[in-house]
Amino acid sequence: MIKFFTSALLCFLVLTGVCQKANFKQAERFMKMDAKNLTGSTVVYPNYLKKSDKFWYSYRKADGTRYFFVDPKAKSQREMFDRDFMAAEISKVTHKPVNKSELPITGISFKEDQKTMKFMVDTFRFEYNIYTKQLVKIDSARKKPTPPAKPKRTGLFGAYSPDSTYIVYAKGHNLYMLRVKDSVETQLTTDGELKYSYAVSDSDTSTSRKSARVTWFENSERFYVRRTDRRKIKSLFIVNSLSQRPALNEYQYVMAGDENVQQEELYLFDTLNKKEIKVPVEKWKDQTIRLFTPGKKVESLYFLRKKRTCDEIDFCRVNPETGEVKVLFNEISKPYFNNEFFHLSLLNDGKDIIWWSERTGHGHFYLYDGEGNLKNAISSGAWTSGKMVKIDTVGRTIYFEGYGQVKGECPYFARINKARLDGNGQVEILTPEQATHEAAFSESGRYFVDNYSRVDLEPASVLRDNKGKKILDLASPDLTALYETGWRMPEPFTIKAADGVTDLYGYMWKPADFDSTKMYPIISYVYPGPQTEAIPLKFSVKSAYNTALSQVGFIVVTFGHRGGSPLRDKWYHTFGYNNLRDYPLADDKFGIEQLADRFSFIDKTKVGIFGHSGGGFMSTAAICTYPDFYTAAVSSAGNHDNNIYNQWWGETHHGIREIKSFEKKTVKDSVTGKDTTTTVEKVKFETRIPTNIELAKNLKGYLMLVTGDADNNVHPANTLRMADALLRAGKNFDLVILPGQSHGFSGMPQEFYQRKMWFHFAKYLLGDFSSDQFREIDAFMRL
Repeated sequence: MIKFFTSALLCFLVLTGVCQKANFKQAERFMKMDAKNLTGSTVVYPNYLKKSDKFWYSYRKADGTRYFFVDPKAKSQREMFDRDFMAAEISKVTHKPVNKSELPITGISFKEDQKTMKFMVDTFRFEYNIYTKQLVKIDSARKKPTPPAKPKRTGLFGAYSPDSTYIVYAKGHNLYMLRVKDSVETQLTTDGELKYSYAVSDSDTSTSRKSARVTWFENSERFYVRRTDRRKIKSLFIVNSLSQRPALNEYQYVMAGDENVQQEELYLFDTLNKKEIKVPVEKWKDQTIRLFTPGKKVESLYFLRKKRTCDEIDFCRVNPETGEVKVLFNEISKPYFNNEFFHLSLLNDGKDIIWWSERTGHGHFYLYDGEGNLKNAISSGAWTSGKMVKIDTVGRTIYFEGYGQVKGECPYFARINKARLDGNGQVEILTPEQATHEAAFSESGRYFVDNYSRVDLEPASVLRDNKGKKILDLASPDLTALYETGWRMPEPFTIKAADGVTDLYGYMWKPADFDSTKMYPIISYVYPGPQTEAIPLKFSVKSAYNTALSQVGFIVVTFGHRGGSPLRDKWYHTFGYNNLRDYPLADDKFGIEQLADRFSFIDKTKVGIFGHSGGGFMSTAAICTYPDFYTAAVSSAGNHDNNIYNQWWGETHHGIREIKSFEKKTVKDSVTGKDTTTTVEKVKFETRIPTNIELAKNLKGYLMLVTGDADNNVHPANTLRMADALLRAGKNFDLVILPGQSHGFSGMPQEFYQRKMWFHFAKYLLGDFSSDQFREIDAFMRL
């Protein structure tokens, strides 16, 4: 009956002219294209010489890999050697054929003279002067001189004190200290146990020596240990169906709103007195802590503690002798702190503190003194300061990424910036091009290699000084072979959010054989954030699944939604708070409508949507929320029920309520022995996140759910609960289980998933059911 209906539907579509032929062959070709071979290198990775601004790099093009040496001060770039000469000389030594395009050299380094290159071929060592062009083979039998043994190190297992007097390790989850000179072992703790351990691996059941969570202070008189209590955390289970005997895999997993979460503690140990001090880090129930020490030599200790509600932080200093805690400063950021860009640096032995904050609605850096007093803003303005790239402590200067600094431009591209610690917010942009810039600084900070691109801009690599002046153009890719395949760059666009005011930015992919006189279904590739969006920020040939999917015969788009990227302001990326399921949906629908009105080749009666993880969650929510707008959806690894997804995602981005109550408790007075009544405060947390399961009854279109059965991030139960809700609602849908696949699909299962997506959208957006004839992949591949 089902086959008869499918055949009848296919005939009807063909007869009525609705059916369009899917170009699976072209999609397959673009999916299988070897992007690396078509583009060669696209980025320069500098290998800086020790204590020098000079560097070398390798770069692959159509004629093979070449090696370059750059002297920034001399503003010079040269090939390190003639490849014909090098291939011939290597062949003389190894007696093997050598391909000059891909020389088999490894382990490149330079001697202190900064002229002599050292490298290996097989077991042979060579030295080559890049200026005199003299190549010398070093005797392969000669062994490197054995360095003198480090004094006082005995090779015993454990964390050595800086002066090598003591070693600390864990055994049976407790701490032990061994005095090196006489091997006297002292047990320091007795309360360690499984999942409440002093060992790095807190679930190990053996009694042998294990690494401990130990960090020594420089004076070797004390060390600190961070300890986590995970005893009450509940487990999740997945079945490895592909093992010889299907096996149950257990792992601990904290869900949003769980009563029991991990508890974190901090201890100081005095080696002279064998004394243990529990540092009083506790302030808020179920808080998290993060430790900091200034410099490589640990002489002081600091920590951050954050409330479970994610909206308040203390930054504290610990007295390493007494364990006393001093709050240096406190900050409240509602509805939550931005985890993606939050940054703290301790400089000059803790005398300067760099702190990142969204206190003005835009993320920026601030300078505090060592006692927690605000000195000044380091950066400021209606834009976002992002990832720290380099800190020059001597010059009191920082280099960092900035977003949205030029009005009217897409705000997602990172420019490299420079600011003085004491500059009161004055910032200098070092990279003027509108693109995603990635900087690799020399040790001195005088120069940096700037690799930049956009998904619609070919990659470029240049050398700049620390004032942003371009010194040299470095190697760049030759994309001729890529363009000859018919590949085309995606096209940028700007639309409005559903509020009619907020600008949203995105890209559009078209088929290689695009014809503007035809009409194409449109498919939206989504990821709702809030920690990132699906918009590609750098040059990419395949752009996830978008390039190949468009070749089937679609217009594929991706664009931001309010509540998405933290690259924009605080209002934008927190828009979805307390509305974790629904916040991006209206923007996606309204954006597609605008594009259909703007471009005559888009058919707004045939709309698809797909995504992975959060995008799988969003695509299902969209087709069930707007069932008369979206025709088809593919949702892979979706967290359809965020109440069984991980704690940080749901509690941070949807919110959790802190509920306080008071109860009277009778206790016996230790002095008088009499019963006394006291009032005790109790705190608990609650959250309830809307789910896709609640929307199952609305489905009208064609939904395909996909999950790996070994996904220990978004548990398969998310997808199976959604499937169960659809079954109970009497809905027809497709369910695909990928055996052995975790959260990120790979290998043949990933290719199978991609093709299933093509087939799904071809059927329900193009009316092409021809994929039903492919009972074997080989038959499909022979198209």
